[in-house]
Amino acid sequence: MGEASREIMRRARELVPEWTPDQVHEALKRKGEGAQDLVLVDVREKHEWNEGYIPGALHVPRGYLELQIEEAVPDKTKPVVLYCAGGVRSLMAGATLKQMGYQNVISMAGGFGQWRARGYEVAQPRTLGEAQRKRYSRHLLIPEVGEAGQLKLLDSRVLLLGAGGLGSPAAYYLAAAGVGTIGVIDSDVVDESNLQRQILHNVSRIGKYKAESARETIEALNPDVKVITYVDRLDETNVARIIADYDVIIDGTDNFPTRYLLNDASIIANKPVVHGSVFRFEGQVTVFKPHEGPCYRCLYPEPPPAALAPSCAEAGVLGVLPGVIGLLQAVETIKLLLGIGEPLVGRLLTYDALAGEFSELKLYRDPQCPACGENAHPENLPTYADVCALSA
Repeated sequence: MGEASREIMRRARELVPEWTPDQVHEALKRKGEGAQDLVLVDVREKHEWNEGYIPGALHVPRGYLELQIEEAVPDKTKPVVLYCAGGVRSLMAGATLKQMGYQNVISMAGGFGQWRARGYEVAQPRTLGEAQRKRYSRHLLIPEVGEAGQLKLLDSRVLLLGAGGLGSPAAYYLAAAGVGTIGVIDSDVVDESNLQRQILHNVSRIGKYKAESARETIEALNPDVKVITYVDRLDETNVARIIADYDVIIDGTDNFPTRYLLNDASIIANKPVVHGSVFRFEGQVTVFKPHEGPCYRCLYPEPPPAALAPSCAEAGVLGVLPGVIGLLQAVETIKLLLGIGEPLVGRLLTYDALAGEFSELKLYRDPQCPACGENAHPENLPTYADVCALSA
């Protein structure tokens, strides 16, 4: 080490106190007992982190410290303990944090090498395989996703109600994004008229159950994805059992009874529903998240007459329109799974294809709503199956 380097280190030590691994271990033990609220930050590179880290540490590589530390540790009054491999980078990083206004910064002398040599606990991170790193490389470049977010997607479970116009693009892109488990419930079979918009299917699968056709397409796209099929119709006898295993539900149905049934069951199970619908040249998307925003019954207390709400089979739909709405549903689903952005809770996004315009309407929760209001009883509400004469 040259004279200039030694001088830099000397100045850093004047700014940043050093603790031994024994002192850090004791402080972490006290933290576990509620004694103090310190934050442990690993400033090593990704490949070093992958070889093991101190349990409970945040990973903020030295090269990204100035960009990421304020998001990782927003409270600059908290004690922050930094460590690297040998104690040099953490000391320099500590000096940087002091310049950024952090008041109580400590560097662990000897670094991770000394920690491990003392026999203290080391955690092994779960990481993506090499093939997965290539497949999801563009996600890994996004700070809001990264490897941790991609692993979260791979652990996630999404249920699609319907493998039709909306379910097809949503399922295809969620599978491409690496959502690990996708459930598909649909009792219908592939018809030639579906192929104008339902991109999961093809001419060779006409007459085949849509759920099974969807499984073949998704598995061919991404072997990471497990597809669970339900060749069934959602009803009162199976809705609670089926939705219980999923994190987010995508509503791609085109009939009111199923939407009301799903709404009530999702409130009881506390499951968010990403709702979408299309009609000729218009579509809409919103997120019904129990206890945070309005529900489907707040928006539609009662179904309109069947003559005013025909299905796609009766009224027609521009073939590409479900692609737009289904992809928006996929985007909202990923935001919910990762806990990022502002999901469309309490907001209805509408799209007019002819005008080329998006609009947004504010939705409000009805305190008197029988499903989600103050005195709600969602388990005892009608689904209007006898009233709605719509095609499924």
